[in-house]
Amino acid sequence: MTDETPAVAPPRVLTIAGSDSGGGAGIQADLKTMLALGAHGMSVLTAVTAQNSLGVQGAWSLPLEAVRAQYRSVVDDIGVQALKTGMLADPDMVVTVAELLSDAPAPVVVDPVSVSKHGDRLLADDAVDAVRERLLPVATVVTPNLDEVAELTGVTVAAQAPERDMRRAAERLLGYGPRWVLVKGGHLPGEAVDLLTDGTSEHWLRSPRHDNAHTHGTGCTLASAVAVGLAQGHPVPEAVRRAKEYVTGAIAAGFALGAGIGPVDHGWLSRGQA
Repeated sequence: MTDETPAVAPPRVLTIAGSDSGGGAGIQADLKTMLALGAHGMSVLTAVTAQNSLGVQGAWSLPLEAVRAQYRSVVDDIGVQALKTGMLADPDMVVTVAELLSDAPAPVVVDPVSVSKHGDRLLADDAVDAVRERLLPVATVVTPNLDEVAELTGVTVAAQAPERDMRRAAERLLGYGPRWVLVKGGHLPGEAVDLLTDGTSEHWLRSPRHDNAHTHGTGCTLASAVAVGLAQGHPVPEAVRRAKEYVTGAIAAGFALGAGIGPVDHGWLSRGQA
């Protein structure tokens, strides 16, 4: 019998989100990202969707008691070093998750998912106030795209003056209580430009835009990558920079799947693609 030193567990990251049956976004994208970046991913499932490359054909929220039980099961026994939220379909789900995260033992990344890549609504209209008032205040980092920015703040980022409008939107979002805001400019033409700020320091992250239509799961992937960076002990700006590099490579390697929009490639690092 050999005397072997037990392996050290990798950083532990918990995602609280919905399932994408097509595997491109949601819980599936989160766990793939966490594995690719060296973390142990764990999950609290909030909803089940029937989803493929063409869109979302159906969505069903899980009971709130099931969400609470999953969370307590993981956090109380295994522990977490970062948490990430995704699809929280209705006000009750948003409030329930916000209550659980109010005393979270680790940094929280909030991806305020409202609409799928295909344009399908994933957040009820009457849940937007709950996101603003209950979820954003518990966020270490919030990662909205420009559509989510407009919904949460009323600020439309114009292609003619994106930096000015992104600053305005970030200021309004910070007013709801998150420590950092990452306004993602991926929907704008030209370079993929994002703004990260805590109201004091400002970081502009720029990457080339890849001519690839297969970008399903980018938001989930980026937020999960940020959570991994935080779990690894990086400060927020460094965690976001690393996440941006990872998701840029995943977009470049995105592939066709089914008859519609394919996913980004979460495994591109291991295949040496970019």
